[in-house]
Amino acid sequence: MDFAFSAEQEQLRAAARDYLADRYPAERIVELADSDQPVGGAAWSELAELGWLDADLGLLEQAVLAEETGYTLLPAPWWSSVGLAWPVLDDELRKAVSAGERRATLAWSEPDGVSSLAAAARGSATTAGPGGSLSGTKTLVPDLTWATDVVVVAADGLYAVDVAAHPDVVIPRSTMDRTRRLGELTLDATPARRLAAPVDALSDVRRRALALLACESVGVAQRALDLAAAYTKERQQFGRVIGTYQGVSHRVANTFVAVQLARSMAYWAAWAVSADDADADVAVAGASVSAGEGAVFACEQSIQAHGGIGFTWEHVLHRYYKRAQWNLGFEGAGRIHRATIADRILA
Repeated sequence: MDFAFSAEQEQLRAAARDYLADRYPAERIVELADSDQPVGGAAWSELAELGWLDADLGLLEQAVLAEETGYTLLPAPWWSSVGLAWPVLDDELRKAVSAGERRATLAWSEPDGVSSLAAAARGSATTAGPGGSLSGTKTLVPDLTWATDVVVVAADGLYAVDVAAHPDVVIPRSTMDRTRRLGELTLDATPARRLAAPVDALSDVRRRALALLACESVGVAQRALDLAAAYTKERQQFGRVIGTYQGVSHRVANTFVAVQLARSMAYWAAWAVSADDADADVAVAGASVSAGEGAVFACEQSIQAHGGIGFTWEHVLHRYYKRAQWNLGFEGAGRIHRATIADRILA
C-alpha cells in the first residue's frame, strides 16, 4: 500500500516549513521558551489565516503540519487544540478555534487518580454541580497557560470551561519542556458548559493525539539528525572533518535509520486513524514506540556528535531533547504500547 503524501500535501509541507523557518528561527524559539509571556493572539491568528486551524483539514494534512511543528518546536498550542481537544469541541468552539479567536486544550489527568486518556474514559473524580458548574482538580494539562478554553473530563461527561474568563483556576507548573508547558486546573463550582460529545469519544481522541504526536516526534528527530549532519561536516579535529571518523559517522547513520523507521510508522498510524482502519490501535501503538524512542535516540546521538557544546544550555539541542522526552512519556511508557501490540498478535 502507498502511504506517500499527495502533491497538494507536499506543497502544504513546503509552505509550512518556509513559514516556520521565517517566523520561528532557533533564536526566537529560545526567546519564547524562556519568556513567561504566552503566544500572542497575532501569532495564533496567523495560523488561522494560513488554514492550519481549518475544520476542513483532514488528519493526513494535520500529520504533515505536526511533523513540521516538531521540526521547528512551534511554541503554540496547535497540537493541544487540533490534535487533542478538536474531536470533542462543539460547533461554537470549533468555529472560534478555526477563526483564531480561541485556543483549546483537554484536561483529564487527576492527582492520585486517572492519568491516561484510556482511564479517563472509564471514570473521573471531577463532579458537576447545579447549573453545570464543575469542582475538581486536573493536573498535567498541556498548554493550559496558553489556552482560552479547556475541555474537562468529568464523572458524567465532557464540559467546556472558559479559563480566559476565570484565570484564577489556572496554576502554571514548572515543567521540563517550556515550549509545551503544563498547568494545573483547580475548579471550585466553576461555571462550565456541557458538551454533546460522549466520554467514550476519548478513545478516538487518544488515537488521533498519539498519531499526530508520533508525526511531531518525527519532526523532532529529523531536526536532531540535520543538526548532527551539518555539524559533523564542519567541525574539524586533528586536521580532519569529524564526520570522516567512523565513531562519528556511524552515529549519524544509525540516527538516519531510526528516523526513517519512525517516519514510516508514524505515517502508517496517521493513515490508519484517518481511514478508521481495523489496525489503527496497533499502528498507533507501534508509531508511539518507534517515533517516541526514535526522537529520544536521535537527540541523544546528536548531542554526542556535537561533543562538549551539545549538552550546554546555550545550544538548542536540549530543547528538542526535552520535547522528545515529553512525547515519549505521553500516554504511558513504551511497554504499555508494546503490550497493545502483543495483545493483538497473541489474541
